[in-house]
Amino acid sequence: MIKYLPLLETGTPQETLLNFDKFIKNISEKGLNFLIRLLFALVIIFVGKKLIKYAIRILEKFFNRSKIEISVSGFLLALVKAILHTILFTQSIIWLFGIDSGTIVAIIGSAGLSISLALQGGLSNFAGGVLILILKPFRVGDYIITTGSVGNMTNEGTVTAIDIFYTKIHTADNKLLVMPNGALSNSNIINASNEATRRLDLTVSIEYREDIQKVKEVLMNILNQNEKVIKDKDINVFVNSLDVNSVSMGIRVWVLNDEYLKLKWELLEQIKAAFDKNQITIPFNQLEITMHK
Repeated sequence: MIKYLPLLETGTPQETLLNFDKFIKNISEKGLNFLIRLLFALVIIFVGKKLIKYAIRILEKFFNRSKIEISVSGFLLALVKAILHTILFTQSIIWLFGIDSGTIVAIIGSAGLSISLALQGGLSNFAGGVLILILKPFRVGDYIITTGSVGNMTNEGTVTAIDIFYTKIHTADNKLLVMPNGALSNSNIINASNEATRRLDLTVSIEYREDIQKVKEVLMNILNQNEKVIKDKDINVFVNSLDVNSVSMGIRVWVLNDEYLKLKWELLEQIKAAFDKNQITIPFNQLEITMHK
């Protein structure tokens, strides 16, 4: 016993025991604190998931009432759900481990900026697709004409599919045209199928020596006999312009959208046959060659 008295007086073993007790107590307090934080984090996650599910249901009902396209509503619901879950789990981790929220926000902001710059074209197409599906300037099955798009080209055809990033159009010669929604939403769009009826405009040239009244009677007779011409709307035959070598006669009639091209082809053929029958001359360019000996 006497041998260990100096050690006890120096306090070295006692300090060691006290430090060990403090270490154990510190670990116990931190462990208990962590367990409490973990429990609260799990409760927050559980309650947050319930609230997110409830919010998604409300948003889904809103989309159904707004009659938004299924593709865009499904994509938006999935996107909102992913964003809300990311925020929930990120905040839970920050609260659980006591991480500085400013650092996390800075990291997320930098990552978001980098991703947005890398996917700039894709985001533009996505935004254009959402606008098209919500505002509905055209639908699947409509015949559209676009101008001012990529390369200032004019494209036209029947819309066969509207996706989030691209719109598919079948041209009259059965080619598949895939247009990015970003460029399409910034183009001038003519929707030829938006209304049930459409006006058909034609011009026919005749010689100056022809009797205009007779020509008008022949044209009106053709229009009145054609079943595709809508008789309840105005049927107009008029002098459209006085050109250098001919008189241009204008024709305006109304037709159902589905029969537009058929009526155009029929009228052109019938006009040519009627002009030949009534000896009405359609002028054409002629070249006269005079030879001198």
